[in-house]
Amino acid sequence: MGMVYTQLSLRERRKIETWWHAKVPVREMARVLKRHKSTIFREIKRNF
Repeated sequence: MGMVYTQLSLRERRKIETWWHAKVPVREMARVLKRHKSTIFREIKRNF
C-alpha cells in the first residue's frame, strides 16, 4: 500500500503565508507543520 496524502488546510496555508512574509526558513515551516519541505515549496510557488 502507498502513502496517504492530505491537502494543506486553509489554516496551514495562512500560516505559510504569514511566515513567508516574515522570512521564516522553509525548513522551519515544514518542521512545525510536520510536512515535507517540498510541500511547502510547492505551496509557495503555486500561490505567491
